[in-house]
Amino acid sequence: MPQPKAPMPVRQPPRGRRSTPSRNPLTPLGWVSVALTLVLVAVALGGYGYYRYLDSGIDRERIDPGTTRPPDTGALNVLLVGSDSRDGDNKKYGATTVGAGERTDTIMLLHIAPNRDGATMISFPRDSMVQVPECEGRNGAVLPGGLRQVNAAFNDGGINCTIKTLESLTNIKINHFVKVDFTGFKGIIDALGGIEICLPKAVNDKEAKFVLGPGKHTVMGEQALGYVRTRYSLGDGSDLGRIERQQIFLTQVMKKVTDGGLLTDPGKLNDFLQAATQAVTVDDGLGLDRMLEIARSVSGLTAKELKGITVPVEPYPENKARVQFAQPAARDFFEAVRNDTDIRTSPSPGKSSAPAVKNEQVRLQVLNATGEQGKALQVADALAAQGFVVTQVGNAAVADTTTIRYAKKDAETGPAYGDAVAARLSKDKRTPVQGKVKAATSQPYAPKTPPAETPTGPVVQLVIGKDWPGVRVQSAIPDALKDKVVDSNTNPCK
Repeated sequence: MPQPKAPMPVRQPPRGRRSTPSRNPLTPLGWVSVALTLVLVAVALGGYGYYRYLDSGIDRERIDPGTTRPPDTGALNVLLVGSDSRDGDNKKYGATTVGAGERTDTIMLLHIAPNRDGATMISFPRDSMVQVPECEGRNGAVLPGGLRQVNAAFNDGGINCTIKTLESLTNIKINHFVKVDFTGFKGIIDALGGIEICLPKAVNDKEAKFVLGPGKHTVMGEQALGYVRTRYSLGDGSDLGRIERQQIFLTQVMKKVTDGGLLTDPGKLNDFLQAATQAVTVDDGLGLDRMLEIARSVSGLTAKELKGITVPVEPYPENKARVQFAQPAARDFFEAVRNDTDIRTSPSPGKSSAPAVKNEQVRLQVLNATGEQGKALQVADALAAQGFVVTQVGNAAVADTTTIRYAKKDAETGPAYGDAVAARLSKDKRTPVQGKVKAATSQPYAPKTPPAETPTGPVVQLVIGKDWPGVRVQSAIPDALKDKVVDSNTNPCK
């Protein structure tokens, strides 16, 4: 592959820029910083020294949201935040609200599935009234919990209080955070050569510094900044409308990063990396090795796998200018995310999003090769609950690796049936292999709920190795949210 240019001098941010984070309604750049890890794989292949050189230019902060945290499910959850301070290069965008400190103007949680086969941007409206837990304040004092706007958590307790608040609301563990600002955003968009947008009407928003006619345009940094900042000149003037526009813009950024020839142009690649590393602040756990690990795991993602959705909200009764999480829709949505439910728009006419083989069509033999007593029955119960027709459980010779197998005589149909099982295993993708192993012991499996009818397809063999990744719990996205998903096909003229 083409080699990057020799390292160029890293552009240092203006003095004081990083001391106080800047206002940012643009968390699209947050995804760019994560997408950056994909690009860094290519850079690392070209020269590990150059990768380390770039990594040294990224600012980091320590996170410590406490010891009581949600379990790790194998998903990768990255909190993307900005603040409403106007120090440094960002003074021209207006004065900081008097006495406000700094708040998160926009909050998104990027959820990357355990299998690394899909990514969802979850937006939290900044005006949401929520219960903020007890936190340590910026001055070290303990801040009592209470009902406040979700973006006040950042003002009162910084990033740790924000993480603690979101984890308490969603029961989703946050692995990393990324923080960005105006100046960095513009540098990223310029380095990408601009992003295409589409306006349904002419816009003249002097406050957002955005003036442009109707139709399609390729906007560079300053105009792109105005586009994602404008609130009252497009849509209904609500923060919810601006959030959807930001998500649409973000999918276009993702397209440009993954499909715009960036990896094959050493000059553009170098400019992009220089701009990206100067634009972000991340947590201290997102070091060189961790970034490379993430990059390798998500290297197959494209814009098509990126979905955007906003937490279900409703007007807050005490103040119509505020919102609150709509229940039970929000609770059901968070459960679906925790269980790694696929968030998809309705299928196109004439097309089906259903898998080639349904769970109910698969007969399954589950063999325990971990040496751990009772593992086969435990896994069989979990898979039977998802519709698989488990016929036998047993034991096999101890193995390090979990495998999905089909008989040689089923070479034509076996892979499709094996894929249905692979789709329900967490973390790493498993490719079904031909040839079964001999069971040391086996016995019939008695399901708690017998299947309506026994399928006639091939029997797939699941051999549980020591690296057993677990079963992905299956649940449904609330119906009310299915038409609110933003993806790469969403009309950019909104």
